[in-house]
This record gives sequence, C-alpha cells and structure tokens, in this order.
Amino acid sequence: MIVELTSAAELLAFWAIAGYLLGAIPFGIVTARILGLGDLRKIGSGNIGATNVLRTGSKLGAALTLIGDAGKAGAAVLLARALAAEDAAQISGFAAFFGHCYPIWLKFKGGKGVATFFGLLFALAWPIGVAAGATWLATAAIFRYSSLAALLTAALTPLWIILFSFSNLFFLSLCLAGVICWRHRENITRLIRLQERRIGSK
Repeated sequence: MIVELTSAAELLAFWAIAGYLLGAIPFGIVTARILGLGDLRKIGSGNIGATNVLRTGSKLGAALTLIGDAGKAGAAVLLARALAAEDAAQISGFAAFFGHCYPIWLKFKGGKGVATFFGLLFALAWPIGVAAGATWLATAAIFRYSSLAALLTAALTPLWIILFSFSNLFFLSLCLAGVICWRHRENITRLIRLQERRIGSK
C-alpha cells in the first residue's frame, strides 16, 4: 500500500524541495497579471485557481491557469521519474501539490489543489487520472457543485487505485484526499447549509 523507498534520503529531499518550488508557482496570479485581469486575491473568492480566474470573465485565463496548475504537478512527477525513481516521483508530485496549496511566495495561502491533484494523478497513472476525471465530471453534471465534485473525486480515488491495481499509490491518495478535504472545509460547511454556489450561477 506504500511505495517502496529505493532512493537515497538526500535524493528524495532534493526532489521534495524541487517539487514544492515548482508547485508553488502561482500560475493563476501570473496569468491574471499578464492578461490585465487584476489581483486575483481581491476577486471573487480570492482563490488563486482556475475557477476564480473564470470569475473575471476570462475563459482564456482560466484555461491557461488550469493547464499551468495541472502541468506543474505532472512535470514534477515526470521529471523525478525520468531522473530518479518511482519513489522520488511520488514525493515530488505530492510536494508540488502541497506547494500549490501552501506556496511560500504567497505566505502559504494558495489554491485548493484540484487541478494539481488531477495533473499528479494523470502523470503517476493515467487510468487513475481518467477514472478521477470521470468521477468529477459525473458529479458536477448531476449536482452542479464544483466543490462537491472535487470532494467526492478525492474520496473515491483510493477505491479506483485498488480496483485498477495501483496499490503503491494508495497511501499517497489518502494524503491527497485529506488535504483536499481540509482545503475545502469552508465549502463543506456551505454545502451542509445549502449555501454553496452551483456551477454556472451568478
């Protein structure tokens, strides 16, 4: 259930730091500034992710942010896998995910990690990424809540990992799900109170 550690501790530490710094790049803020959309932290929810960029009315900005946030986690995994080993890939990927959620450049106030979560999964094991993506799309289509789709996807990903026989990713998936739930704790409260905004609502 836990990936076997085969790399030296120093090497794993290097990829953890490299992954974190890569994940901490705030693509949402950078994209918003380049496109002249304003300070993303003062718009909508104040979140630095693609959903909040979309609230500026820029679909291009939201798409670029989504690609950047997913891509940095994927890049962290693929680089570590190519230059080190699978244990380094998992550690670097999780570090990138954590860096997005708690970036040092923004006083550890980052995004909720959904895009980086998907980028990480697709890079580690694309069948799991596809299953997680399908879960998100189905939940979002039925209930029209982006946050609920993210939460349910994170909760079911360990199940997909077992069903698709990627047991070495199970522990990582639990850690990811825990962070996703924590980052969405305010959304959970609003969902319980039926105050969460639906997808497409103004």
